Amino acid sequence: MTRNATRRDVLGGVLTAAALGPTATRAIAGKGSARKPNIVMFLGEGLRWDEFSVAGHPLLRTPHMDRIAREGARFRNAFCTNALCLPSRATFLTGAYSHTTGAVTNDQNQVPANFRMFTDVLRDAGYETAFIGKSHVGGALLDHSWDYYFGFKGQADYLHPRIVEGRNGVYKPEQQYDGYVDDLLTDKAVEWVNSRTDKPFCLLLWFYAPHAPFYRPRRMLNDFNGVPIPIPPNFDDDLTNYAGRPRAVASADNKIGTSQVFTDDPRTLEELVKNHYAGVQSNDEDVGRVIRSLEKKDQLDDTVLMLSSDHGFFLGEHGFYDKRMMYEPSIRIPMMVRYPKLIRAGTVRDEMVLNVDAAQTLLDMVALPAPSTMQGRSFLPLAQGQHVTNWRTDWLYEYFEYPGFENVRPQRGVRTERFKFIHHFVLPEEFELYDLLNDPGENNNLYGKPGYEQVTEKLKARLTELRRETRDNYRWQATREAKMRVIYDPAPTNLQAAPGN
Repeated sequence: MTRNATRRDVLGGVLTAAALGPTATRAIAGKGSARKPNIVMFLGEGLRWDEFSVAGHPLLRTPHMDRIAREGARFRNAFCTNALCLPSRATFLTGAYSHTTGAVTNDQNQVPANFRMFTDVLRDAGYETAFIGKSHVGGALLDHSWDYYFGFKGQADYLHPRIVEGRNGVYKPEQQYDGYVDDLLTDKAVEWVNSRTDKPFCLLLWFYAPHAPFYRPRRMLNDFNGVPIPIPPNFDDDLTNYAGRPRAVASADNKIGTSQVFTDDPRTLEELVKNHYAGVQSNDEDVGRVIRSLEKKDQLDDTVLMLSSDHGFFLGEHGFYDKRMMYEPSIRIPMMVRYPKLIRAGTVRDEMVLNVDAAQTLLDMVALPAPSTMQGRSFLPLAQGQHVTNWRTDWLYEYFEYPGFENVRPQRGVRTERFKFIHHFVLPEEFELYDLLNDPGENNNLYGKPGYEQVTEKLKARLTELRRETRDNYRWQATREAKMRVIYDPAPTNLQAAPGN
C-alpha cells in the first residue's frame, strides 16, 4: 500500500543519520542549523534501468552515472506509474499520480496550481532553483518563478532547438540555438552551478536524448559501428500475431520496422538500439560535466544527486519500441541517490520504489515537510539501509492516451513482487496475467488458464482497492480528435474526491 511519509519515517531517518555521525545529523536538522544540502536531479528521457555498466550492461560504458550508484544507493526495482513523458514528469514534480493531477496524457497536460511541486517548497525554504531541459507539462513550467530557466515547450529540435531563457520569473522571447540540444542544456547547467555562492540550490537537468527521432552529437556518429547487437528472444512475437495476448497488444503501432508515427520510425533493431545507446552515453558525459563542476567548487559531498528517468523503453522486446505498455522494459526506470552524509556507498535495494516517491524523498533529505497533495512515500530510510517492515508490495499502473500516437489502448494494472495483472478497459475489454518469477520476459499470458483463477480474482480485487487508496476517480476520455462512442471504465465506489479534480 502506498502511503505518505509519516513522522516515524522521518524520525527513523534522523536516528540513522545520528548513527552515521554528527555531520549527517546536522545535514537534516531543522531551521537554524548548518547550511542545507544542494540538490541536483538528472532525469533521462526513456533511459532504461539496465543501461549502465554498474547494472552489468555488456556494451555501454557509463562511469559518471555509475558513480552516483556506487557512491550512493541504487534501487533495482524502480518504476513509473504512467509510462508516458508528460504524466511521468508531472508526477516527479508533484509527487502525485497522473489520475490525481489530471495530467494524464501528452494532451491533457495541465497541472492545477494547488499541486505544489517539490521545487516550490524548496524555493519557499530559501533555495535557489533552476530548471533546464524538457518538462513537457502544459506551459513548460513558465508559470513558476525559477531563479534560472532554460527550457523548451513540448519536444525539441535536436540540432536547432527553440529555447526560452529566464531569470527570477522573467522570461525572454523564445530563441533558436544552433548545436546539439543536450550539449546546450549542460553548458547552461554548468554555468549556473559555477555561479552559485552561499545559498543552497536545486538544479533540475532533464535531458532530451535519446528521444525519437534519434539524432546523435557529431562526436558520436560512429559509436557502436561493427558492434553486434543481441536480438531479444521474443523479438519475433509479431510474426505469430502475438498469439495468446489480447488483440489490444497486436493492434498497437509501436513495432520496429512496420510502424511509423510521423518521423518516429525505427527501421531496424540495430538502428534503434545503437542510436539509443549513443544517447545514453551522451547523458553520461553530461552528468560527468556537472559532477566535475561540483567537485571544482568543493560542493559535491554537500549535494544530493538523484538520477532517474521518466519511463523505460522497448529495445526490441516483443518486437516493440517506445514505451506506454505495462511490460517491464516500459515501466522500469533507474533510481540512484548519492549523498554521503546520509547514505553509505554501495547501498543496493530491491524494494519497489516509484516515481511518485521521488519528490517526497528529496524533501525528506533536506528535512522539509511534503505538501498534503503528495501521494508517494520517502524512500530515504531504504537508501540508508533500514529495514522497513510495511513497505509496499504492490502498486497501481495506468495509461490513458488513446486514440492517438501508436494506438496503444488504455490500461490499468497491478504489479506485485511476483505477478502482473493488466486490464485493457476499453471495449472489448481484455486481460493479461504474468508470473514474473517464472516468466520474467512476460512471454506466457496466464489469464484464463486453469490454476490461476484465485490469483486472478485477488489481483482484480486489488486493482479496485489500489484505485480507491490512491483516490482514482478518473474517467477515461478519448484523446486527440478521434471519437470513441463506447467505453468501459468502472470507477470504484465511495471514492473521496481527488485534490484538484
